Amino acid sequence: MTERYVLAIDQGTTSSRAILFDHSGVPRASAQKEHEQSFPKAGWVEHDPLEIWERTVEVVGSACAELGVGPSEIAAVGITNQRETTVVWDRETGEPVYPAIVWQDTRTDRIVTELEEDGGPDRFRASTGLPLSTYFAGPKIRWILDNVSGARERAEAGALAFGTIDSWLLWRLTDGEVHATDVTNASRTLLMDLESLAWDEEICGEIGVPVEMLPQIRSSSEVYAEVAELPGLECVRGVPIAGILGDQQAATFGQACFAPGTAKNTYGTGNFMLLNTGEEAVASEHGLLTTVCYRLGDAPAVYALEGSIAVTGSLVQWLRDNLKVIETASEVEERAREVEDNGGAYIVPAFSGLFAPHWRSDARGVVVGLTRFVNRGHLARAVLEATAYQTREVLEAMDADSEVPLKELRVDGGMVVNELLMQFQADILDVDVVRPEVIETTALGAAYAAGLAVGFWESTEELEANWSEDRRWSPQMDSKDRDRMWRQWNKAVTRTLDWVDDDVR
Repeated sequence: MTERYVLAIDQGTTSSRAILFDHSGVPRASAQKEHEQSFPKAGWVEHDPLEIWERTVEVVGSACAELGVGPSEIAAVGITNQRETTVVWDRETGEPVYPAIVWQDTRTDRIVTELEEDGGPDRFRASTGLPLSTYFAGPKIRWILDNVSGARERAEAGALAFGTIDSWLLWRLTDGEVHATDVTNASRTLLMDLESLAWDEEICGEIGVPVEMLPQIRSSSEVYAEVAELPGLECVRGVPIAGILGDQQAATFGQACFAPGTAKNTYGTGNFMLLNTGEEAVASEHGLLTTVCYRLGDAPAVYALEGSIAVTGSLVQWLRDNLKVIETASEVEERAREVEDNGGAYIVPAFSGLFAPHWRSDARGVVVGLTRFVNRGHLARAVLEATAYQTREVLEAMDADSEVPLKELRVDGGMVVNELLMQFQADILDVDVVRPEVIETTALGAAYAAGLAVGFWESTEELEANWSEDRRWSPQMDSKDRDRMWRQWNKAVTRTLDWVDDDVR
């Protein structure tokens, strides 16, 4: 009998990937292509939605060609995506009215400040689980409608569609037939009520987003449609699109964190820690987000607490592209190993302000503790350590909210191959850090969601059986050193605050 696979489309902040997984959850073929990052002004980050679509078509075709498979060998397609990134397009022509505004973008700070005047930063938190922030999609939609000529009128007339990247890809894959999103992505817009899992029309009105442009909200695992007959996608023509999860929820799903109290941390462009809280939406009192973790078909939604960190892997890119300290991202570990410690230097990468648990859009990045002793090795080590310190901030908030300290942390994402970072992470957290055999858990989670919907996998218990440990790091640092370094980091964080004012927005 011919072996069958599930195809995951993983559309991330810097690249698009397609991976074919077998029934054991093992990746059997993959392709990846980067897309351009555009920074037209300070604090602005944009992508070209059409380039993202073109890259998606290319990587799907390449992955299928590598394994020599077509529609009969592919059971389902799952989508996972960079969340909050906002696309608005013309329903008739399919043309975006403006570049995609990326989740890291801070141009909506004035809109956020205006909305905070009536109710403060937690104005919508009771309904949405989210603070007012430039991070989320709602204010980005408002900015596009306010700044693109005629866009608001067209949106109110139903001529424009909004979507996060999953909606944009689903619309394209179905040749404009299906305009939908899943509950995980909808929960990141600042527009969805967490309890009803429906658009909150009152909040939409207060933010300034016409409900006519919003996609239908569906579950994370169901058959949405079949792939249309499209050039370059012959290998998946007619295959059911059956899973959608925002990237961090997908990684949680791929890590088999199905039981309340289980958690994972993904190390990518940013870092994102999610703790499964079961069918209860737990309100955070320590700067975390309450979000939907997943929903399988008609079953009740499962919720999570999330700690979102804006800049981790992208700090390595900054060291490479802006400072030219390293030539490749993988070189950062080699440089960091040239020295025994950070030489007293700390880098707090508040390029887009500080996310969880601080939520300070007025913060900007700093390098502190510099002396003539500091060299490129110390800077490389400080870059890696910044990721670990920010993760500890989130973990401490999560422990406080859940009142159940984690005993170990499951990790995934591109940076977990960096063994120096993983050991330091265990040291500064004082808990074990565990890496699974399959680290492409974001794509795997999307594949799992799609495969469950079509019966390729029968249950989440079957998916749990696929998970296996690859490597474990246990703490080795002396507690006095840990406390000293943590104290210095917190001092460095205070130096980032109150930097942005109205004169430099």
